[in-house]
Parts: sequence; C-alpha cells; structure tokens
Amino acid sequence: MFSKEDSRKLREEFWIAFGKSFPNKWTLYKTKVKGLSFKFHFDLKMAMVSIDVDSDLEQRVKVWDQLVALKSILIDEYLPEAIYEDFFILDNQKDISRIYVQIKDVSIHNKNSWRETMQFLNTSMYKIESFYEEYKDIIDS
Repeated sequence: MFSKEDSRKLREEFWIAFGKSFPNKWTLYKTKVKGLSFKFHFDLKMAMVSIDVDSDLEQRVKVWDQLVALKSILIDEYLPEAIYEDFFILDNQKDISRIYVQIKDVSIHNKNSWRETMQFLNTSMYKIESFYEEYKDIIDS
C-alpha cells in the first residue's frame, strides 16, 4: 500500500521518465478544434490514450460526427483496437465523447510495467496524431 505522497511521487517519476524516454511535442490540447483534445492516462489498473470531445453539445455533435465518419479509416489504418464511446462518463461525472485505446494489467505503482506502458503510450499517441494530421481538415469542417 502506498501513501498519497508515495503515490504522487511515483506518478511524477513516471511522467518525467516518460518525457525523457520519449521526448516529443505532443499536440494534446493544441488541436485548434474547439473541444477536441488528446490525452494520456495511467493509473493502478490500466493505461489509455484518448481522443476526447468535450464542448457544448452542438460543437461536440459536429466534431463527433466527423470522427465517426472517419471510424473505418482510424481502425483500418491506425488503431484497430480503438473503442468509440459517444457518451463516456468521467470520474467527475462529466459526460464527453471519447475514442480510446488501452492496455490493462499495468500499474503506475509497478515500475516493472513502466517500459511496456511508455511504449504503448508513445506508439498510440503517435498514431492518433498521425491520423489527426492527415484528416484534421475533415474533422474541423
């Protein structure tokens, strides 16, 4: 069992190590599409990379419809294991739309799973950003 402080230090250590192992200027929140962002997540049970659509309903529907229209391309050419959820509930009970890939049975508290997780996060985000760069004009139309 880890204290809150121990857990915080491990999380910080992981993200610093990830940044050093895979230095990259990720797009993340700088998509230039209102409400569209890319996110990393790593907790005690799994790691995930996601495309989040979180804005007012009209904008969210517009962007989500474009992403759904590109679903076969994303799955066939970039992320075959991508999961589309038009209604995804965050821990804070906020409702967003999300496309994500994940690996399970890894833990930020287990340093033995860090290398695998870092590789997964890096590879998955690279594919998401490659997809976005290729199709951003459609997504933002």
